[in-house]
Amino acid sequence: MENTIASSHAKYDPNRLLNTLMERLGLAGDKELSQRLNISAKVLHKIRTGELTISASMLLWMAECAQTTIEELRGILGERRKTLRLSYVI
Repeated sequence: MENTIASSHAKYDPNRLLNTLMERLGLAGDKELSQRLNISAKVLHKIRTGELTISASMLLWMAECAQTTIEELRGILGERRKTLRLSYVI
């Protein structure tokens, strides 16, 4: 299986991450994935098409849902930044 931290050298690809999450969670499609992640199908579509990036807080939620680490998901995603910055709303 390619879904290892070693794949972190791959190109940034949110579809690879979303497809991996669907597989790990045993979900049949984007509708089920959006419900599991508590986001709208429209937001999920925008992530898939590249209109929205996956935020650090979303990545954290995905890791919790899939019972894995953020580092592993970043590797699958192709994330190359050394640190993630959480956005805070005051």
